[in-house]
Amino acid sequence: MRASQPRGAARSPRSASQRDYLSRVSLSVRFLGTSASRPTVERGVSSIALVREGETMLIDCGEGTQRQMMRWGISFNVGDILFTHFHTDHFLGVLGLLRTMTLQGRTEPMRIWGPKGAAAIMRRAEGLGVERLSFAMTVHEVTPGVPIARKEYAILPFSVDHRNAMAVGYALIEETRLGRFDPEHARALGVPEGPLWGRIHKGEAVTLDDGRVITPADLVGPTRPGRRVVISGDTRPCAGTREASVEADLLVHEATFGDEEEARAKETGHSTAREAAQLAHEAGVRRLALTHFSARYSRDPSDLDREARSVYAGPVTLARDGMEIDVSYPDAVASDSTTGRREA
Repeated sequence: MRASQPRGAARSPRSASQRDYLSRVSLSVRFLGTSASRPTVERGVSSIALVREGETMLIDCGEGTQRQMMRWGISFNVGDILFTHFHTDHFLGVLGLLRTMTLQGRTEPMRIWGPKGAAAIMRRAEGLGVERLSFAMTVHEVTPGVPIARKEYAILPFSVDHRNAMAVGYALIEETRLGRFDPEHARALGVPEGPLWGRIHKGEAVTLDDGRVITPADLVGPTRPGRRVVISGDTRPCAGTREASVEADLLVHEATFGDEEEARAKETGHSTAREAAQLAHEAGVRRLALTHFSARYSRDPSDLDREARSVYAGPVTLARDGMEIDVSYPDAVASDSTTGRREA
């Protein structure tokens, strides 16, 4: 993973031999609220914006989410809101957000997703101070293990363990990518740069003016995996999250408590930082981001960082409001940023 650069910063040029002929697709995670249960001076309650090539979706929508969206530059042109569960710190902000979208004259439809009970809850929310919406809103109750199909990727709901709550996590899973196109060899074979390169890269054999047939096998390498981003929501460490996270590029896992409150974590259906990191280790994830911190860790979550790093050797990020992680392909360099400032 690499950091998204400050706005206006120049990117290092890449030679033709280093880049894909077909452009890469951007994918980022923006933390809008990283506090558990209640807001603090430093942190809002749960919400994450997942942005893929300009398509924005929200994972949870706690109190004040719309203001955080304004503050951190997240478009209100959200097509989907996916709820992990309906405790108020994950849900209450949707009332104001829907109201604002209506005041702005939105006409595009909104898709709401959530575990069993979502339809009844959203019917009540729609009539609670929102008045009549200016756009169509559809509510879908998800089933763990049944993917939400999209073009070139899917959203997979999975089972979690959060006391007796109807709760799920979500994994964004991209389809397998095309192999790398070799432009230098294409030139050596006399294939003119332009549409023919794209056709070959997409799997089509082409015939040159001299009668030679160039096949994808001549110029395109083996297929490559897409990216996988997993967001746990509120949960104890569990098999559902572990299975969804196998070799994930990024696991965003709640870490409400530290070691000293392990018993409290079990009692309330949450995880400690060490438990989240142990799951990440077992699943072989590339990167772990911890969020959903109890108020006692709001200003200084360094203990959580230390406990997580004691069991997980990969990169660990302690999320904070406004932080953005740019999820690159597995062969890229890992880093992260916060509105233009790089993490140390």
